[in-house]
Amino acid sequence: AGEDAEEPVAEPEPPRTYQAACPAVLLGLLEAQALPPIDEDGCGERSPLSVTGVLVNGRMVPLSAPAILNCQMASSLPEWAATVDGYLAAREDTRLSEIVVGTSYACRPRNNAEGANISEHGFANALDIVGFTLEDGRAVSVADDWMPSGASAGRLLRLAHDAACARFTTVLGPEANARHEDHLHLDLGCHGAACTARLCE
Repeated sequence: AGEDAEEPVAEPEPPRTYQAACPAVLLGLLEAQALPPIDEDGCGERSPLSVTGVLVNGRMVPLSAPAILNCQMASSLPEWAATVDGYLAAREDTRLSEIVVGTSYACRPRNNAEGANISEHGFANALDIVGFTLEDGRAVSVADDWMPSGASAGRLLRLAHDAACARFTTVLGPEANARHEDHLHLDLGCHGAACTARLCE
């Protein structure tokens, strides 16, 4: 009983990472999980979220797949989706049942062009919207339904594009270039000296 207990060796503390809580998640506007910080090859985000749903006019509308986004980008989605949903309710007598998403976080150069600056996707600051599933069972996709512009699906996609231009600093769709013929690219990247210019194509 009189033997000396060995002193435990203290492990060095790893450096602390300070992550910020996202107000939109705390307020219930987003269905999301906090992820560990991302730091890879110049890409990264200190407080990334895995977003699985957005609150749209009082109900949670799921994303087709979890989207890895920063808080600011994720927080811009509910109001935009509510505009799309309100249009559907007024014009088409249906609602959004799912937002079909493509790429969110991806560490790559802009437009995958070698030597270009890192894409906003590399900072979890961009989301590609592929289309929507509606409560009446219809599936609307940018690839298949952008044209004809006068058809109900074409009008819906243009409304979604134009509504995004009011909330995101970059919105690129099929009329921007061939690389965006099958999705709407939304991001909150900086344009212009004061970061206030918008790119809406």
